[in-house]
Amino acid sequence: MKEDGQLDAIDKRLLRELQRDAGLSHAALAEKVGASSASVWRRIRALEQAGVIGKTVRLADPEALGRSVNVLCQVRMNRQTTASRAEFEQFIQSRAEIVECYAMSGEWDYLLRIAVKDVADYDRFIMRGVLAHPSVANAASNFALRQVKYTTEIPV
Repeated sequence: MKEDGQLDAIDKRLLRELQRDAGLSHAALAEKVGASSASVWRRIRALEQAGVIGKTVRLADPEALGRSVNVLCQVRMNRQTTASRAEFEQFIQSRAEIVECYAMSGEWDYLLRIAVKDVADYDRFIMRGVLAHPSVANAASNFALRQVKYTTEIPV
């Protein structure tokens, strides 16, 4: 990374490769991006320190883990206070079924992506969890029929 915080061509190639497979060795990354292994190590550290990249994770297969049903759930709050939002967001953080949550503009306040094993599992979750929360006015759910595209890669 340049001193002005800008990414050079090697940094961009490195980011693309890391997003595709963070398990590659520094030597393999160096070969792919056209740099030395030591340079790749320094660049990765600089990108981490600058907050450009975060922790390294392995992606799990939802179907292999019995969580192949994806539900997109829109939530409307009945109170818009800072305290009720903070309480709801704490609830969101505590529920493993909720794998993504976005605070939204527009008609709905939140959009959740929920990974469950089946419709009955979702019914229990929505009725006893989300809709039972005191800050929630209502929710609308859409079941994903199939996944057309999924990536964690951010364009560089």
